[in-house]
Amino acid sequence: MKRLHEKVNIIPLIAKADTMTPEECQQFKKQIMKEIHEHKIKIYDFPETDVDEDMKMIRKIKDRLPLAVVGSNTIIEVNGKRVRGRQYPWGVAEVENGDHCDFTILRNMLIRTHMQDLKDVTNNVHYENYRSRKLAAVTYNGIDNNKNKGQLTKPDTPDGMSPLAQMEEERQEHVAKMMKMEQEMEQVFEMKVKEKLQKLKDSEVELQRRHEQMKKNLEAQYKELDDKRRQYEEDKATWETQQRILEQQKLEASRTIDKGKKKKIF
Repeated sequence: MKRLHEKVNIIPLIAKADTMTPEECQQFKKQIMKEIHEHKIKIYDFPETDVDEDMKMIRKIKDRLPLAVVGSNTIIEVNGKRVRGRQYPWGVAEVENGDHCDFTILRNMLIRTHMQDLKDVTNNVHYENYRSRKLAAVTYNGIDNNKNKGQLTKPDTPDGMSPLAQMEEERQEHVAKMMKMEQEMEQVFEMKVKEKLQKLKDSEVELQRRHEQMKKNLEAQYKELDDKRRQYEEDKATWETQQRILEQQKLEASRTIDKGKKKKIF
């Protein structure tokens, strides 16, 4: 670890943690961290953040370093649930159970939460330190004084290239790479914009179609209601006419009866 800590990110682990009791594992963790501090080994330094939840997660990971992990390629059924773990006579050591090991913490840190930061530290710190050391060891003509052979040049660069010329070439390659990435991002952005515009047009056409359909439905309902209203008025007029005729007939019948009574009396 002392030979590697300036070249790569180091995250201390305890493999096969299921071979120890929880008390032994905690004691082993304290011993490892003590030796790391005594030998001044630089392990991966988690970035600071202003988000409380992220800081809590980082403190939780730091408190559990070195991470005790258990590996297994066997699926075991425990309480009706299929889990990945190791079967022992006294129980099951579950790989993805935080109470049994720190595998889930390690997986989340490497793949989900700190992958980009690990890559950035590798590129911006370890690689740049290595590059600076190599450039400092190179003489004017590009010969490495430490090895007295080999050059800090790429296989396709001419012999005797100075460090400044090589740095300029690397800068131009970086600029070209960035321009290419920018063009690709612009193409992707234009494609996304076109897709979005097409979706908006399709939505507009669909809304217009629905509007026309609703308009037709409303016109049909209005026409139906108007026909029913007209029919109702015609039925009402017919009923009123029949009622008047009945009233007249009743009135005439009443007069006829009255005349007959008067004749009998007379």
